[in-house]
Amino acid sequence: MIPWSVAQISAAISGEPDLVDPASLVSAVVCDSRQVVPGSMFVAIPGDRVDGHSFAAEVIAAGAVVVLAERPVGVPAIIVSNSVAALGELAAAYVRSLPEITVLALTGSSGKTTTKDMLAYILEPIAATVVPQGSYNSEVGLPLTILACNVDTRYLVLEMGMRGLGHIAYLCRIGAPQIGGLINVGSAHLGELGSREAIAEAKGEILAGLPSAADGGIAVVHADNPLVRAQEARTTARIISFGESVDSDVRASRVTIDELARAGFELEFDGDIGSVQLQLAGEHQVANACAAAALALAAGVDFSDVITGLNSAQPRSRWRMEITNRSDGVTVINDAYNANPESMRAALKALVALGQGRRTWAVLGEMGELGADSQDEHDALGRMIVRLDVSQLIAVGSGTRALYLGANLEGSWGDEAAWVEDVDAAIEMLKANLRPGDVVLIKASRSFGLERVAQALLAQELP
Repeated sequence: MIPWSVAQISAAISGEPDLVDPASLVSAVVCDSRQVVPGSMFVAIPGDRVDGHSFAAEVIAAGAVVVLAERPVGVPAIIVSNSVAALGELAAAYVRSLPEITVLALTGSSGKTTTKDMLAYILEPIAATVVPQGSYNSEVGLPLTILACNVDTRYLVLEMGMRGLGHIAYLCRIGAPQIGGLINVGSAHLGELGSREAIAEAKGEILAGLPSAADGGIAVVHADNPLVRAQEARTTARIISFGESVDSDVRASRVTIDELARAGFELEFDGDIGSVQLQLAGEHQVANACAAAALALAAGVDFSDVITGLNSAQPRSRWRMEITNRSDGVTVINDAYNANPESMRAALKALVALGQGRRTWAVLGEMGELGADSQDEHDALGRMIVRLDVSQLIAVGSGTRALYLGANLEGSWGDEAAWVEDVDAAIEMLKANLRPGDVVLIKASRSFGLERVAQALLAQELP
């Protein structure tokens, strides 16, 4: 962060300094007391279980200059009515003070973080680039990403998450992106919004939040997703489409899958053609790569640099198709960060591709936020597992009963499908039954903690 004085910050957020020198300089902003370094401003966020205000004295002792707080805390502070809203106001003022920066934003039902990571591989060798840590895509994480920029930053990539209507519009007002990507619309948040059309409307706020084409706005859209394309009418920005459709502006063709389930393809744009061999597993990564390419090309990156970046991209964020080979030949695919019907299907296809000639295990937890469609979606997934000829299914937790029953009804699997009550039971079943050479996929919605299965498997090897 470029140092700002307490006076500057207070003016930007209409805050009231308390027990603090207005000339004091802030050079970093954090919301986690463990991340405080000298020169920090600590944002005290009240929560149901932990109130950040209780750490005020501790963070000042650790070197923080000031606390952004909703009430006096007995140490140097800037007082505001809502600390999260004030954090957003500060980030909005800060990003608009950086005239040399290009802001790219993206959202979608799945693949956001992987696309963001691929985009980073393209942009970082070209110029100073700031990208979110992990999935910093909320009303807290997005402002913190913005405030990590400095005078040298030329590209800022923002990932935008969504919990309902208006959320992405709010994030766009903070980040002011010139380039925005709607990379897909699927079933995530179906339980909250009720239909895929409503999800598309909420996600489409990223396109509505862009400047016009005359003012440099560019909308990047998935040509193969009708729900995405229906949102194009909401923007006056220039549109660049991507996908495998013949009318895509950025198009993938001649897709192949190698023995490690990695996709190769030809990328085409404006008469240029380049060969891409991804280092990430899963055919679904083709769409993510095309989205990253389209965003970079919209920012004016040379086509050759796009090809180089995609070919060099490695898995960067944890628990997303994270593949580890144990010395005994067991392969563990940790994709436990999140799950929805689209990403589940993509991960299962990758499991089958990677596990050709080997015994495959799908260890699956519940897909959350599906509302009334939950039972049908889990049932359909169970049936798909049988059709894909996955060797073994372990359905974990009460929310996966429909998944387990769907697999049994589709193929009368017998012992090939099992339901267990919790993560510990899944671990014990795997430890008792894994053989050298097996391939294990672990995936569920984040709140179910299925990453513990992967951690246990990687801590143990077969005799």
